[in-house]
Amino acid sequence: MINQETKEIFMREAIKEAKKARDIGEVPIGAVIVKDGTIIGRGFNQRETQHQATSHAEIQAIQEANRHLGNWRLENCQLYVTLEPCPMCSGAIIMSRIPEVYFGASDPKGGTAGTLMNLLQEERFNHQSFVESGILEEECAALLTHFFKCLREKRKQEKRDYT
Repeated sequence: MINQETKEIFMREAIKEAKKARDIGEVPIGAVIVKDGTIIGRGFNQRETQHQATSHAEIQAIQEANRHLGNWRLENCQLYVTLEPCPMCSGAIIMSRIPEVYFGASDPKGGTAGTLMNLLQEERFNHQSFVESGILEEECAALLTHFFKCLREKRKQEKRDYT
C-alpha cells in the first residue's frame, strides 16, 4: 500500500489543480491520476468556463490519463481528488477501472465514495476501487469553505449595490 507521505505529496498536486479552478472562479476541486509514481492526468473543475456539466476535475484527469496511456483502462493507477467523487465521477472511475481512490474532504450533499452511498465498492458492479478518505482533509475542506464564503459575500454586496 502507499505510505502517508506519498499520499500527501499527490494530494498536494490535486490541491494545486483545485487552486487553478478557484483562480478562474470555479468551485475549487482538483484531481490527479498517478501510475508508477508519476502523474499521468490532471484536472480541475471547469463547468462554468466550459459550459459543460461533465467538466469535473476527475473527468478531466481521466481523459488526460487515457490519452497519455492510449487506453481507456486505467488499471494500476491511483486517483487523488480534493473532494469525494459525485455519482457521475464514481461511474467514470468504475468504467475506467481505477483501482485506488484517495480523497480529501467528504461531500455530504453528493458524495458517492462512502458518504451518501458507496458506488466505488458496490459489489454488483464488475469493478470496485479501494477508497481512502481524509487525505489532507482540513486543507481540502478549507479551500471549499473559503470559496463559498467569498461567493456569498460577493452576492450579498452585489445585492446591496443593486438596491
